[in-house]
Amino acid sequence: MSLPATSRAIVQTGPRSLELRELPLPSSIGPEEGLLRVEACGICGSDYEQYQGLMPNLPFPLIPGHEPVGTIAEIGEVAAQRWGVRAGDRVAVEALLPCGFCRQCRGGEYRLCSGRKGLSGYGYLSIETPPGLWGGYAEYLYLDPHTVLHPISRDVSPELATLFNPLGAGIRWAQQVPGTKLGDTIVILGPGQRGLCSVIAAREAGASCIIVSGLSVDERKLALAREFGAHHTIDVEREDIVQRVREITDGAMADIVVDVSAISNEPVIQAIDVARRGGTVVLAGMKGRRPVENFYNDRVVAKELTIKGVFGVDFHAYEPAIRLIESGKYPLEKMHTHTIALEEAEHALQLLAREIPGEEAIHIALVPG
Repeated sequence: MSLPATSRAIVQTGPRSLELRELPLPSSIGPEEGLLRVEACGICGSDYEQYQGLMPNLPFPLIPGHEPVGTIAEIGEVAAQRWGVRAGDRVAVEALLPCGFCRQCRGGEYRLCSGRKGLSGYGYLSIETPPGLWGGYAEYLYLDPHTVLHPISRDVSPELATLFNPLGAGIRWAQQVPGTKLGDTIVILGPGQRGLCSVIAAREAGASCIIVSGLSVDERKLALAREFGAHHTIDVEREDIVQRVREITDGAMADIVVDVSAISNEPVIQAIDVARRGGTVVLAGMKGRRPVENFYNDRVVAKELTIKGVFGVDFHAYEPAIRLIESGKYPLEKMHTHTIALEEAEHALQLLAREIPGEEAIHIALVPG
């Protein structure tokens, strides 16, 4: 099958400025490279922050999108052997493009790569960096030699396949990093995509009590959290979260607390307050450059809390996430609320951020027409 000469792509030129453009496909694919025909790209909450211009030092113009799933359209011989795939295979593409040689990469922590400047990954590189197709909001995506990808079954729809990213985050943040085990009590602050996926991860780990908090407008998401396995949900605008967790746990409080809420700093304090003595707090929600008010160091010291920051996901979480999606064990289609055409990317971002009156989204996938 012959390839077109160009790819349609959504290009971000600055804050809240998106354009649909035609960009040339690479003139040739080298032995260590590949080219992906994008079937769908999930929209992350951080995509909206990027759209707003809240992420510093981004090299505009660029193509957003770091949750792509698609079919290998062309692949070099070395890349095919290295990745274990061939033309026609469907794959999920990890966001990060690590150097492979720095101390972090060599130590297996490639998500913390220090060998490349800035945020090196799909959705964050300028179109002026050859060959330009560096984001998932496009018909085609260039596959750099440093790409990490995962085969995924064609029995899964492309839209549900893009959940590999948030589910991978849930597995790493709510299960692997805190070491969640059979019988643990876990509190998840925030019922968005990654909060819901954290519920699934905690359930898979054997947590005996899963509590999820959210706002009044999150009623639908909190209901879905219960369907996925949460034992209790808390509307923090109607209930005191500390008192409610104390009641639910008979005063024992939470072994693990995971904050996946965005923007607001208040959940950071809530996490410290609802964790038990000797408990673990995982901070995953990005807050911007704002200090946390009413943060008291002595609360952390007196309770001997372990606080862990998490950034990104890696191979060890993506693989079980993909296998779980393929299993069909959970009704993930209830989390996926919208499939939207590529050219409507701006509408999709605004919808995810509740800027569209009367509509609510949980998970959105963009698909090329």
